[in-house]
Amino acid sequence: MKSILVPALVLALSLAPAFAAEPITGRASVVDGDTLDIGGTRIRLHGIDAPESAQLCNRKAGETFRCGQTAALALTDRIGSAPVSCDPRDIDKYGRTVAVCRKGAEDLNAWLVAQGHAVAYRRYSEDYITAEDTAKAGKLGIWAGSFTTPGDWRKGERAMTMGFAAPGGPDGPIPSAQPPQPPPKAGGCAIKGNISRKGERVFHVPGSRDYDRTRISEKDGERMFCSEDEARAAGWRAPRG
Repeated sequence: MKSILVPALVLALSLAPAFAAEPITGRASVVDGDTLDIGGTRIRLHGIDAPESAQLCNRKAGETFRCGQTAALALTDRIGSAPVSCDPRDIDKYGRTVAVCRKGAEDLNAWLVAQGHAVAYRRYSEDYITAEDTAKAGKLGIWAGSFTTPGDWRKGERAMTMGFAAPGGPDGPIPSAQPPQPPPKAGGCAIKGNISRKGERVFHVPGSRDYDRTRISEKDGERMFCSEDEARAAGWRAPRG
């Protein structure tokens, strides 16, 4: 009997999840609208997708605003100085812990979606579809105007057609879609976060040696930053030399 149980125990241990099963708890730093850092552990919020830091959305009157920055600031204000507890669900391809995070009993993932600061990330989960429906019905956050879904924005789509009610349906595109937004210029979110072939994350500011020849591929995890502090907080460094 012993010879049967031992191999079974070894097999069970080998199939155990690679990420920590214990909650990650502590003071959280907000990296962006769907990413936290607790004690050096980068945490991607499970089941939601917030606008990127450099992303622009439209208010109902047509005025553009930095909806990614708005989401991050809203999350920062919601957390305040309270400790956050995150229950790990997975590890993503960038090595981040994917988790449901709470302030006390409140699900912060659900709060972000219900307030219109993020959308339900249906590609990975259906947990927050009801919260998204609440935000859409109340025209809260990004649902008050028009926007590009974060996933499409990362692919290079810039036409903002989600959010406004079109004739004949509550969730259709706006009758005359807003034109694509121009890329951010120097002085705005113009810092390029590049990932080298060795996996090193390096940011380049306008006017630096490699800035003009650096091309950003968001599908590979590269991104734009609005400040050097933001880039460093997200794990990028300045070029050496």
